[in-house]
Amino acid sequence: MPLFRSLLSVTFLAGTLTMATAQTVPGQTAPAAPFTDAQRQAIEGIIKDYLVKNPDVLQEAIAEGERRQQETQKLAQSAALKESREALVNSPHGVVAGNPAGDVTLVEFFDYNCGYCRKALTDIQALIKGDPKLRVVLKDFPVLGAESLEASKIALAAKQQLKADKVFEFHTKLLESKGRVNAERALAVGKEMGLDVARLTRDAQGAEVKAALSENVGLGDKLGLSGTPAFIIGDEIIPGAVGIEPIRKIITDVRQCGHAAC
Repeated sequence: MPLFRSLLSVTFLAGTLTMATAQTVPGQTAPAAPFTDAQRQAIEGIIKDYLVKNPDVLQEAIAEGERRQQETQKLAQSAALKESREALVNSPHGVVAGNPAGDVTLVEFFDYNCGYCRKALTDIQALIKGDPKLRVVLKDFPVLGAESLEASKIALAAKQQLKADKVFEFHTKLLESKGRVNAERALAVGKEMGLDVARLTRDAQGAEVKAALSENVGLGDKLGLSGTPAFIIGDEIIPGAVGIEPIRKIITDVRQCGHAAC
């Protein structure tokens, strides 16, 4: 798609240049006559011939377009992070693991049917175990279909029955499940942990669960998240399961100087 957009931009630019040369010339009182079809085709042919003979120009234009697009996206995400900071780290809807009073907060947006989220769970567990000052906030972000949504509803409802130190255990059991995770599997985990299954089913349709999911989806959209897992530490958004070391480094940087890449 970036290549396609860039080609469209080049085509648009060629058309703009063609039209621009047909505008009023200084000293004239009326616009110059537009080019004929033959003249326009000749100009477009010159541009095409130049690009064919100098493909590096097109490659440089595409690279520059992509760089600017990434820069624009980065600026938009930075602004969204500032605006959403409180909801990201201190929302009552979030599931908190690790040290609730930790000095650095790691936020993860996840989906119970995301294979990469399952791989990342091991990293989260290791980070919590190895860093007693780390606070982790888990955000249900069910983007992989109806079954993921069902599972998230039950998991968020389970929070209403579980003590704080047991919520992460429920999350872990559900994320470690084999096969597709849905309402049936989530209810089975709840039953296994001694929860009232009938109440779980009712609470899953309640206002609190709906508010949590609405907030999480809104935050994900505002931050431009396109998949899971997605991690947020300080002013940095980390898309994908990147492994433990990049996350650990950013945590260290945030702890030392307040932001990523000290």
